[in-house]
Amino acid sequence: MKVSLKYGEKQLQLDVPDHTKILSPKTEFPGVDDPFGEVRRALEDPIASPTLTQIVENMKPRKIAILVSDLTRPSPSHIIVPPILDELSRAGVKREQIKIVFGLGFHRKMSEEEMKKAVGEEVFERYECINHDINECVYIGETSRGTPVEVFRPVIESDLIIATGNLELHWFVGYSGGYKALLPGVCSKKTIEKNHSLMLSKNAVAGNINSPVRLDIEEAGTMTNVKFIVNVVLNSKKEIVKAVAGHPITAHREGVKYIDAMYKVPIDRKYDVVIASCGGFPKDINLYQAQKGLDNASHAVKDNGTIVLVAECREGFGERTFEEWMRKAKSPDEPLQWIRSNFVLGGHKAVGFCKVLKKADIFLCSSMDENVVREIFMTPFNDPQKAINGALEKHGKSASVLLMPYANSTLPVLE
Repeated sequence: MKVSLKYGEKQLQLDVPDHTKILSPKTEFPGVDDPFGEVRRALEDPIASPTLTQIVENMKPRKIAILVSDLTRPSPSHIIVPPILDELSRAGVKREQIKIVFGLGFHRKMSEEEMKKAVGEEVFERYECINHDINECVYIGETSRGTPVEVFRPVIESDLIIATGNLELHWFVGYSGGYKALLPGVCSKKTIEKNHSLMLSKNAVAGNINSPVRLDIEEAGTMTNVKFIVNVVLNSKKEIVKAVAGHPITAHREGVKYIDAMYKVPIDRKYDVVIASCGGFPKDINLYQAQKGLDNASHAVKDNGTIVLVAECREGFGERTFEEWMRKAKSPDEPLQWIRSNFVLGGHKAVGFCKVLKKADIFLCSSMDENVVREIFMTPFNDPQKAINGALEKHGKSASVLLMPYANSTLPVLE
């Protein structure tokens, strides 16, 4: 049968066997009509927690830190933060008691212009906004998994910490949001590296709420004064479909239900061949971005099966460390060994590819140099039809085939 797949800015018409099963995202929820009103509603009706006003009346905090995402995340802080500040103000908290802290993790510092864009000009002008400093962290103890917890000094010295962010599937934490604003957001390099090294566990996968990385993050969170979260769930248009507020774990789990309802799609078996398009530009702009679609596809492929990854990758690898790790490795085993002794951002994406390569063959349909693709343990194709035909030749005409036209936003779940 004929199917249509996105590749860069093109729409490709391809032939697949008639028995091919097509797996698409479920219906997405529409964005709410009043995003600020939705955040206010969540604040007025917190989950498993007193309201912020009640917390302030009980605790009488002198210093409050509000953790917000940097610009590498789609969190709409300019919508989330003002209603929080309004409530704190009504509860009698003075402006000079509040710090807004940008959780950078390993990322670069944000400029004043970027901060202004993130939280809105009015908030930026009226409140103290600071970047997390990875080198100014205080040790407060160790988790049961051996992660030394070192937190940015102005955050750990706050009597009340409020964590904000957006909730989405995460390929090794399980889900973003909740305490993740604290770790990796405002922790030291040592803390982040030890926590993220848990990504090698077989349970560190997208959609697993009990990923050891997530559980370690939550254990670290309970060691601090993070008493309240405000998280939003976004659809693919980056519109808010739901806001949750309250207890850092219980409220987070309520938000997770909305993610699952939109993006987790049940399958009743695994397949010999999985054809996965990331969904076209910009989701397939480079190999770094395409990893998300590959990771999702890996949940549906049999051991020793084949994933046909359809991703234009007009910008090649898309990240320098990722490229270095992939190209210097002599086998897919090496990055998995390197990450244990030296967790490096970018290197972790190489681990993402190599984990899949240990399980299945990857036929990469892209505009990348064929010799480079071979060098990084994948089979290159510049024509997706030839790749599909090649996978069918390898597994036989009766091979089971799954097609994922929007692989970046579809998580197959074996039932």
